[in-house]
Amino acid sequence: MKKIVFIFGMLALGSSLISSCKKDETTTDNSNNASVGIQGKWQSSKANVAPLLVTLFKVDSIYAEFNTNNTYTVKQWDNTGTQLATLSGTYSQEKSTTGTIWTIKINQTSPAALTSEGIFEYKNDTLRYEIVQTTPDIGAVKPTPEKGFGSTNNGALGAMNVQKYLKVN
Repeated sequence: MKKIVFIFGMLALGSSLISSCKKDETTTDNSNNASVGIQGKWQSSKANVAPLLVTLFKVDSIYAEFNTNNTYTVKQWDNTGTQLATLSGTYSQEKSTTGTIWTIKINQTSPAALTSEGIFEYKNDTLRYEIVQTTPDIGAVKPTPEKGFGSTNNGALGAMNVQKYLKVN
């Protein structure tokens, strides 16, 4: 059961893609040390948590930090206030050619090794995030920028796997 919790935890958040992105699209802007893309601290709770996580695992809140060195940490709590296992690993991101949507690939190293892929979009201090585990294969189809949010499993889940985060200062 814990393994399933981790897998679906990753449906809500994740990290590392080796790609041919431009450096300024995937890392910190070293000229002013500004965050790029998903980099920063994010928090999701109550109605902002993806309905899939609430329904299946009673997740109440999630705190995610995406560092400028392309590592991440995710902490989750259930609706009783119990902290679930901390997720960590590396990530990479790439701005897509579709609107303001980016792609992300997560290489989780703890508590279990797995890869997740998905999309995100941030506007002001709000982040929309949709991701699924792709390795080991659990039969999930990753969302794409072209199909937009709600495109996990070719749209079969609708908004059930879409997470909303608010920027934490």
